Amino acid sequence: MAATTTHSGEAISQWHDTDALYERLNALLKAPIRPIARPRMAEVLAYFDEKCRSSKQLAEEAAKFIPGGVQHNLAFNYPFPLGIDRADGAYLWDVDGNRYIDFLQAGGPTLLGSNYKPVRDKVTELLEHCGPVTGLFHEYESKLAALVNQFMPAIEMFRMLGSGTEAVMGAIRLARAFTGKKWIIKIGGAYHGWSDQLVYGMRIPGTGRREAIGIPRASTARTQECLPNHLDALRRKLQLNRLRGGTAAVLLEPVGPESGTRPVHFDYNRQVRRVCDEFGALLIFDEVVTGFRLGMGGAQGYFGVKPDLTVFGKCLAGGYPMAGAIGGCKEIMAMLAGGIGGSASKRVFVGGTLSANPLSCVAGYYALQEMARTNAPYLAGRAGDRLCGGLCQIIDRLGLPYVAYNQGSIVHLETAGVLLLNMRNPVKVLREANERKHMMEEMGAAYTAHGIITLAGSRLYTSMADTDAVIDDALERFEAVLKLV
Repeated sequence: MAATTTHSGEAISQWHDTDALYERLNALLKAPIRPIARPRMAEVLAYFDEKCRSSKQLAEEAAKFIPGGVQHNLAFNYPFPLGIDRADGAYLWDVDGNRYIDFLQAGGPTLLGSNYKPVRDKVTELLEHCGPVTGLFHEYESKLAALVNQFMPAIEMFRMLGSGTEAVMGAIRLARAFTGKKWIIKIGGAYHGWSDQLVYGMRIPGTGRREAIGIPRASTARTQECLPNHLDALRRKLQLNRLRGGTAAVLLEPVGPESGTRPVHFDYNRQVRRVCDEFGALLIFDEVVTGFRLGMGGAQGYFGVKPDLTVFGKCLAGGYPMAGAIGGCKEIMAMLAGGIGGSASKRVFVGGTLSANPLSCVAGYYALQEMARTNAPYLAGRAGDRLCGGLCQIIDRLGLPYVAYNQGSIVHLETAGVLLLNMRNPVKVLREANERKHMMEEMGAAYTAHGIITLAGSRLYTSMADTDAVIDDALERFEAVLKLV
């Protein structure tokens, strides 16, 4: 087995032994599921009926006007979505006054903790002086771009957009324009936004276009996928594509698809870099989650790999909206020149009235400064280590087949393993996917009923606000849930 890689003083203290981890994950997937006992699950659901009546009423009203009653894909909605009234640091409060430890952290961007006051004060000052948007240049656009370059030298130029989805769309358009090639290869199972071209092989590799309808077949005609860690398969696709128009870019999440739900070996990104160079394809890092969460240098700093293009989102504005961007070397990024006029002979068009608005740029500038000043990635990573270590002890003590592991402040708690399924075994997917998905929903509901908010019951993001006391409290709550199995 490969040895773990240790980085003291960084946001990730130790990279997991990936081979050993896959042995445990595969064993979980082969074993019968271990859901919460039925009588205990009835007690869990009673919490929502008794303690969350205002949320339930809001959810019923919302369902009259909002499709499915909820608008956020990360909003946990079993048995119904909670109405959140307040967020502060490590905690959320719902409209019924119940307090929760927040390991969703809005899907990852609030590395400083929710509603962080020093950044909020700067945003309030900007709103009072300028307002949120003008449609013209603001000095903090330049300040934020220079700050990103300071932390990530590979980002020689930087252009903001409205979201990670938009940034990925722009990056693959840019890659095709710069290289003159057609194909895009993504690492299967990753989520790179909801654009027509990349709602493909999401979450479960091999599912192709099954995750969404309403997309013309031609939109994904030049999109391919490879499983993570399978370099030979990637090389074969690049070789074949060289005969039919070439590969413009390989797109990946540096810790593995779905924020490391399918983890990669430590040297995987370096190997993909070499293969891309061999075939003249650009390497695009999707750092929507890992950017700044893995350290101020992002995943590219941690792994020591220089991508050609980097996609940002989430952490870039510290939880404030319109947090998307593309960054890379000047030669490529020059094709994204904005404004009216012919500043470039060939221009890749992207846009957005609210892109790079003063509010987002001010929030991003001061959020990044505060992350660096407080060493937030390191503190959040240590909280992730403490949480993961405690979860592993609980799992072992209770004799459960579950698997907990972390990449710094990204913590995974696999109980149902639904995202580990693979279309190479379609019979197993068809037979087990719904049952495993429902178990994951029930686990998430049980965590919530015990005062913990997670991402879909299987992923936890820690922040600087997660002190030892917060983590220890959370571990007691997790143990209470796992004893219900």
